Amino acid sequence: MTFATHHLPAGSAADGPYALDIWPEQAGWSHSSLRVLTLSPGSTHTFTAGDSEWIVLPLAGGCTVTVDGEPFELHGRKSVFEGVSDFAYVPRDARVTLGSGAGGRFALAGARCANRLTARYGPASDVPVELRGTGNCSRQVNNFAAADAFACDRLIAVEVLTPGGNWSSYPPHKHDEHRPGEESRLEEIYYFEIEGDAGLGYQRVSPSRSGGTDVLAEVRTGDAVLIPDGWHGPSVAAPGHTMYYLNVMAGPGAEREWLIRDHPDHAWIRATWPGQPVDPRLPLYTAGEAR
Repeated sequence: MTFATHHLPAGSAADGPYALDIWPEQAGWSHSSLRVLTLSPGSTHTFTAGDSEWIVLPLAGGCTVTVDGEPFELHGRKSVFEGVSDFAYVPRDARVTLGSGAGGRFALAGARCANRLTARYGPASDVPVELRGTGNCSRQVNNFAAADAFACDRLIAVEVLTPGGNWSSYPPHKHDEHRPGEESRLEEIYYFEIEGDAGLGYQRVSPSRSGGTDVLAEVRTGDAVLIPDGWHGPSVAAPGHTMYYLNVMAGPGAEREWLIRDHPDHAWIRATWPGQPVDPRLPLYTAGEAR
């Protein structure tokens, strides 16, 4: 059974121990998955990777990730707004146990894949932190599992932080067709957290074809948006509330690459960026630094 909507408010896609549980059959596609797991202090959770590779990424707190008997200690972070996190890569067909003495919340970003790579630890200090855009299009991208930053078989995942009042995922862009050297076909999940009480933001997805994905959603902490196709953006952060989202992507292409095509009506905005300063609130933090 697939989800009836592309916007999944917090709690609407919960299942068992997972506050959010998105897998390909529910999303109506073939590759991308995302789970958010909450562990109480001293608790553990075990799962099997199956036919997918996974990255365990702390959202709040730290944990031990044991992959086929090999432990990886993740120091984690207080929150997504207070530092880059270390992470663990889990290959397909592995048996995995997460345990946390102090408790916390952890994202499990997954992608169906064919090849079994080696389980690995990803240090926070090695995560490339990029400032993208300028002016009120300024945002911070933590490229922990970008296609050119960390080796996976199919999975691509990054974090984006947008200061209050700014727009990100802008200009609107898409990656729903295979165009060699120009555009890659990728299914994408956005998972949101908004800083501050009653924080909110907005996410737009507009159709790139007849009958395509069409979303205009008010998003809050714990919400997710599914993007099988379409021009996605902007992601708008309300003034006073920094917006965080985790992007999880995977697709059927022979190459693991992130190639996007900007919406032709809005692509010109990129040419204005060199003449403007980057938002002085950025970076919120750098790799290996806690705020």
